[in-house]
Amino acid sequence: MASVEEVGLHDHLEWDTPLYRTAIAQFDQAIPYANVPVDIAERLRYPERAFIVSCPVRLDDGRRVVFPGYRVQHSSVLGPTKGGVRFDQEVTLGECAALAVWMTWKCALLRLPYGGAKGGVRCNPRAMSQGELERLTRRFTSELLPIIGPQVDIAAPDMATNAQTMAWMMDTYSMQRGFAVPEIVTGKPISIGGSVFRHEATGAGVVMVIARACERLEWKLAEQRCVVQGFGNVGGIAAQELVERGATVLAVSDVSGGVYDPAGLDIPTMSAFAKANGSLEGWATGQRISNEELLELECDILVLAAREDQITGENASRLRCRLIAEGANGPTSLAGDAILRERAIPILPDILTNAGGVTVSYFEWVQDLGRLFWNRDEIRAKLAEKLNDAFDRVWEIAGEREVTLRTAALVAGIRDVSEALTARGLYP
Repeated sequence: MASVEEVGLHDHLEWDTPLYRTAIAQFDQAIPYANVPVDIAERLRYPERAFIVSCPVRLDDGRRVVFPGYRVQHSSVLGPTKGGVRFDQEVTLGECAALAVWMTWKCALLRLPYGGAKGGVRCNPRAMSQGELERLTRRFTSELLPIIGPQVDIAAPDMATNAQTMAWMMDTYSMQRGFAVPEIVTGKPISIGGSVFRHEATGAGVVMVIARACERLEWKLAEQRCVVQGFGNVGGIAAQELVERGATVLAVSDVSGGVYDPAGLDIPTMSAFAKANGSLEGWATGQRISNEELLELECDILVLAAREDQITGENASRLRCRLIAEGANGPTSLAGDAILRERAIPILPDILTNAGGVTVSYFEWVQDLGRLFWNRDEIRAKLAEKLNDAFDRVWEIAGEREVTLRTAALVAGIRDVSEALTARGLYP
């Protein structure tokens, strides 16, 4: 007869996917340096809750289509769970689980009173009308009502979702409560309680972390040549912030491909063009290049602000940058990570580098709860303070334990979650 341990979660991982395995492999690499009790480490390997829903939606042509939706909550030991909602054809339970795990470490690293969550709907948002997206969002929110709330689980925008999506989620939840509950989501329009700096927060935070790294490396940011993969909410803002600080952006890319100019790109004009046209397709100046070519351009700083698994064991040896900044979640595979470590190319890890979004989301949530709002300069200053503090702790751990910045960031986050679990104990 099998023992209790033998029929545990080890053999029952519905969320087991390559991305989830990457998240857990990173966790396993950090655990030896974190001094975490074995039983606590075992608890942290698995999400607390995984929720699967079916979302029937009436399309514009009269058809009814059912879309699968997911919400994974990894840890609630530090407070309500927090994480984005994405609409994408690749959304799976395993992807959401991996991103929820990373969000837990991110929130702990930034010392935010949150645990990690992530959710989404598997669909093709580009093929859907505004009305169809609204109906999908409202139905998805309705299905999640048993497990969300401003003190339980708070959503935010992610891939192919935006402030309007959050407004629909907030309205749907509020209609069930009978009064406005702006604190149920973050990243919403300013008119209903959004933060004045939330849209720019992730991209601006990426550059704040890069600037701090340059100080530590004794580089002048204004002298760096940068390549930015991704030109949306994160990459587009990061590119603008880099230019404003005097750096040269040589290349950017989006869904239409890449644009390269060794003399530097006109980022403000390109941003306006992309906003007006939906992408950089049709942009006339510069040399058109593929995403693969963009990643391998010679530069000082490579910003990865697109999606997961971009630097792999296949292309990591061909990169010609001096520093990598992960604006996206999970853009470097385990094999890619190992090669870059051997090549001594430092990586500013995602759980630190793209934490500006969740940090300003926290500010927005706090402001909504208190109905008292801060201005842009106050929020930007508070964000810089949080990111600089986290970076300095990560840099110190990396030096003390002789580990990569990624492992150091994970150690910092895991330690704080472990201490909270130890203090609270096990119920019942």
